[in-house]
Amino acid sequence: IEHDKKTLVPFIKSAQKYLPDIKIWASPWSPPSWMKHNKHYASRSTVENGLPENRQGKEGTDMFIREEPYLKAYALYFSKFIEDYGNEGIHIFAVMPQNEFNSNQTFPSCCWTAAGLADFIGKYLGPAMEEKGVDIMFGTMERPNESLVDTIFTDPVAGKYIKGAGFQWAGKDALPGLHKRYPDMLLYQTEQECGNGKNTWKGAVYSWNLMKHYLNNGVSAYMYWNTSLMKGGISTWGWEQNSLVVVNEDKTFEYTPEYYVLKHVSHYVKPGAKKLTLEGSYNDLLAFRNPDKSIVIVARNEEAMDRTINIKVNETIYAPQLKANSLNTLIIR
Repeated sequence: IEHDKKTLVPFIKSAQKYLPDIKIWASPWSPPSWMKHNKHYASRSTVENGLPENRQGKEGTDMFIREEPYLKAYALYFSKFIEDYGNEGIHIFAVMPQNEFNSNQTFPSCCWTAAGLADFIGKYLGPAMEEKGVDIMFGTMERPNESLVDTIFTDPVAGKYIKGAGFQWAGKDALPGLHKRYPDMLLYQTEQECGNGKNTWKGAVYSWNLMKHYLNNGVSAYMYWNTSLMKGGISTWGWEQNSLVVVNEDKTFEYTPEYYVLKHVSHYVKPGAKKLTLEGSYNDLLAFRNPDKSIVIVARNEEAMDRTINIKVNETIYAPQLKANSLNTLIIR
């Protein structure tokens, strides 16, 4: 993890000062190039990455060399990663074996079949992570194809190691059916969609609607993507993206609208909270009961004028007035 020690490890340690019990999971973007058939970090060719077109990967295939020496070595990579982070005082509680395993990207990536991942998890990664006391979650899942998840969940060998699954992008459309079939399975949203770098209120509203979709379909954790970016910053792969914080050249910074959307929920909904379903026809909201029994309601008014809504909690009706085009957090103690 020498590369991570330059920026990522210090970043996590800084976060631990504010939240010592922060939970960290990890997922690789690509195995080492020598473990892949195309011997390259990427899966799709561009001029920038130099991958020859005849060595591109393809969705629905295994780009990883599925031979025992390679599979054993890769499970050992995971184990040493867990050990080295532990030596830095950072406990990784769970891993997901491959980020976006269906996507042949121009950046670090590796396509796997669900059957290939089931074999890797069941025979190699599962036993290795069990020895380390680390959970395995399937993912990250970026396609709406529920059968890919069924393959892992129902596999007689791999399935016993799976504690949950992570979803992002189009994977969100697989959630309703999967949550219905596996109501007790731990589900995570694993990556906020990245936006276009404009950091507008429109983008924040889109994020709010994403959050509602995921939390209304069984997920218990929601991950944003970019914590902070330089103003006008573009990724190494040429993609301008949104962030919670925009940092200016003079090192001043600004909070974006999406920062406040996240804060409306995360600042008030505590670990261990339970999602509630409230009575009534108004549904542009999310509601939770915290461990201390307080109730948090986050409600949006999409209209261009102030609006009073009625919310029934237990036997009491509350009628807050919501400002035009606003997001609001109500706490009932």
